[in-house]
Amino acid sequence: NELESRTLSESLLTAATSKFGQAEVYRVESESHPVSFESNKLKEIMRRDTSGVALRVIDDKRIGFTSTTNSEREMEMLDRAGSLAPFGSEAFFNFPEPTEYPTVDIFDPAVLEISQSSMIETGQSLIERLLDEWPDLLCDARIGWGTGRGRIMNSAGIDEAYEQTSYYCSLGAQLIRGTDMLNIWTGSSSSHVLEENELDRLLQTVRRSLRWSENIAKATPSTGDIPVIFTPRGFAATLLHPLLSGFNGKNVVNESSPLCERWGEKIVDENISVYDNPLIGGASGSRPFDDEGVASTKTALIENGIAGQPLLDLQTAGQLGKLSTGAAGRGLATTPSPSSSVIDVAAGDTHFEDMIAGIKEGLIVEELLGAGQGNELGGDFRANVSLGYRIANGEIVGRVKDTMVSGNVYSVLSQVEYIGDSPEWIFGSLRSPAIQCRGVEVATKSE
Repeated sequence: NELESRTLSESLLTAATSKFGQAEVYRVESESHPVSFESNKLKEIMRRDTSGVALRVIDDKRIGFTSTTNSEREMEMLDRAGSLAPFGSEAFFNFPEPTEYPTVDIFDPAVLEISQSSMIETGQSLIERLLDEWPDLLCDARIGWGTGRGRIMNSAGIDEAYEQTSYYCSLGAQLIRGTDMLNIWTGSSSSHVLEENELDRLLQTVRRSLRWSENIAKATPSTGDIPVIFTPRGFAATLLHPLLSGFNGKNVVNESSPLCERWGEKIVDENISVYDNPLIGGASGSRPFDDEGVASTKTALIENGIAGQPLLDLQTAGQLGKLSTGAAGRGLATTPSPSSSVIDVAAGDTHFEDMIAGIKEGLIVEELLGAGQGNELGGDFRANVSLGYRIANGEIVGRVKDTMVSGNVYSVLSQVEYIGDSPEWIFGSLRSPAIQCRGVEVATKSE
């Protein structure tokens, strides 16, 4: 099968190169085996297989792009790419030449040996352990493994492939009391089999949220003067997207990023460092090269509060007169564009419990409802808190309801008070500590 797909790719590339001069063939194959539970019961066991190929050509300095999942119609893509090229974007790049690639630990043969029965057992065990303590819960769980293979060939001589395994587990709990509905979700994923201690951490996360949610407490309204702690999940839900939008090469090219004139300047607190690092072993977003065949590297987005550089693919790098940072991501049916791989936020030196103990009046943000309102490109966030807790006199006194947080990510991260010393993985593409800061506006619904 591998030999057959390779031969198909070579034939397609040879024909496209002779017709257009510059061409790239991108082929992906994947299989996944998800098991899901709903409302405490096993819901479905599935197997999904996908495969397809995309062709990108540069014809008269314009990009022609097309893709198919039908292996019998691959050669038809030549004419389609040619007819689309005159309407395509102007190409600001040439396809890259072969280079040395880093070795990244993203394949675990043990993942391929995981049986359906063991995944069912994992899901049932997690749910039963939650129900022991909270019998009224409705629990959902998703466990699954998969493997994917990507190959890139281009007219400049690149012919590279890598295979990656993935294993994930997510756990949700819903508690309904009258008109009050509590929803908690957490999950983890890796290129490796998740160890017992990682599955246990998911369980402890849900248990902690349930304990903290036993009472309902009214949040204290604030114009930004009370401390707010973003847990790792809270950071992901609230601050990550508006922050990353400023580093997206497309936004830098069209000058909608607030960082366009600020590279090398201090943009947030000096204790904040954020990296895009696809070289971390086991992380779901890690890879030896990006989706254009450019070698993976660790990119400092923010180092000690200073803006490093944007995430660039070949096209945006060419438009800015720079080199690609190896940040190209793509789906089969879309052309590459800059995206993050594994975001790694540097840890601090404060215990999470010590942050809470030091706050007289404050808020913990864990999950949001309908994030992304406001001018996200400018770094703004504004959303309802779906899971958050009030802190009073150094203790968590209950879950808050009818509470909205808003602010600007650059302003909030410039008013950092403490950074947690134990970062957590949020699925497999973000590692972040808890962060305590000011500058967050808190609004509550008046009775």
